[in-house]
Amino acid sequence: MSARRPSAGAKRVPPPAPSGADGPERLYTIGELADELQVTTRAIRFYEAKGLIAPVRRGVQRSYSRRDRARLRLILRGKNLGFSLEEVAQYLGLYDADPSQITQTQMLLARIERAIDDLQLKRADLDRSLKELKDIRAQCVEHLSAKDASGRAPCKS
Repeated sequence: MSARRPSAGAKRVPPPAPSGADGPERLYTIGELADELQVTTRAIRFYEAKGLIAPVRRGVQRSYSRRDRARLRLILRGKNLGFSLEEVAQYLGLYDADPSQITQTQMLLARIERAIDDLQLKRADLDRSLKELKDIRAQCVEHLSAKDASGRAPCKS
């Protein structure tokens, strides 16, 4: 059986470095990133399909750079903070386009301010709902206590 040779135009990719190596050329397997970031390999492939990360390929095997790893961390952080994938993609695009990161930081700040405002509104709604529920609970307890005092047994469900 003869070994297949890469075509002249094919990009040659070194195999992923062992886990202990942490240099700038370090490559990660999809499994290593999934384990480290506690996501599924399917999620990583999804972000790749959306164009948010771009691992190099050796045949069917993907090799992720430190840059891909950092981008994946930003994606997950954005997701955890409630940003849409479109917003995360815009942020990552600015990250590549603006070396000074001024535009990126301004965009991030504006989105964070909106997220804080939204969460404060939700907190106010939750506080109102909790107060109303506690008031109703107090009325129920008072009603049941009054029925107990009159000698009639309260209904139990």
